[in-house]
Amino acid sequence: METMYYDHGTPAERWERAQLFFDAKDYAGAARVLGKLVEEVPEQTGPRLLLARAYYHSAQLRRAETELRVIVERDPVEHYARLMLGRTLQRQGRDEEAEPHMRLASALTGDFEQF
Repeated sequence: METMYYDHGTPAERWERAQLFFDAKDYAGAARVLGKLVEEVPEQTGPRLLLARAYYHSAQLRRAETELRVIVERDPVEHYARLMLGRTLQRQGRDEEAEPHMRLASALTGDFEQF
């Protein structure tokens, strides 16, 4: 019965519900809603990016990394996904791997002073 609540409604209603969970800092709840939504609309960046953020904030770093890599593979100039991927890698102690993503994110936003 509990699963039905997370899956109930149109994609737009579930997107709205996921944002409410995220804003309330219920990152696990947001991820439950977003996981199914991303399966339904895998081509949309918004739900996948919010899913990655929910994973990041709930310390599910490998899952966040997976979602972020999908986004940057599809859209190499998606600066926020690059930034989040860099931060996710840093949190895993993979600073050397994170550096190119952080540099590119800074360049894409015009923030050259950071590096």
